[in-house]
Amino acid sequence: MFTGIVEELGEIVRSTETGDDSALVAIRGPLVTSDARHGDSIAVNGVCLTVVDVDGGVFTADVMGETLRRTALGALRPGDPVNLERAAALNSRLGGHLVQGHVDGVGEVIGREPAAQWETVRFRLPAGLARYVVEKGSITVDGVSLTVAEVGDDWFSVGLIPTTLKLTVLGTKQVGDPVNLEVDVLAKYVERLMGGAR
Repeated sequence: MFTGIVEELGEIVRSTETGDDSALVAIRGPLVTSDARHGDSIAVNGVCLTVVDVDGGVFTADVMGETLRRTALGALRPGDPVNLERAAALNSRLGGHLVQGHVDGVGEVIGREPAAQWETVRFRLPAGLARYVVEKGSITVDGVSLTVAEVGDDWFSVGLIPTTLKLTVLGTKQVGDPVNLEVDVLAKYVERLMGGAR
């Protein structure tokens, strides 16, 4: 479980295909690896990955073909920055919202509108996810917990403050770039309890 508060901007070091449409990914992140051990969970652009090994500020993780197909991780190349967050501890503050690290779909940046102190960014929503997104509700974009400003049939927008623009990959995403999306898990549970189909 995560909070959607990015701890560090890391970097993809390498990605090695391991057969069966899977890969072993190496990611530089001195902060998140400072206490990381084999088996720990680290969110990479919002995708929960399990640490296989740690060596000098770089950790490796196995990424299954399913994850590569259902997230934007497969598009990352060596040198690309990534948002990193260690799993939340039971005694830590919940600064964002409850984030599982289970990506629901890949969205796309479709617009950026700079303002004096913030920037409004609009994202396209994959089919089927719009019903879980509400104005002033929570959503996770590339591992960042954000508040929805506006929502349409197939899009939503958020306001990004200078800190988010500077300390996460969202500051450099361009129109057309893919992003990992995780909707609020509470919305999915409510739908299930009310008898809705997923």
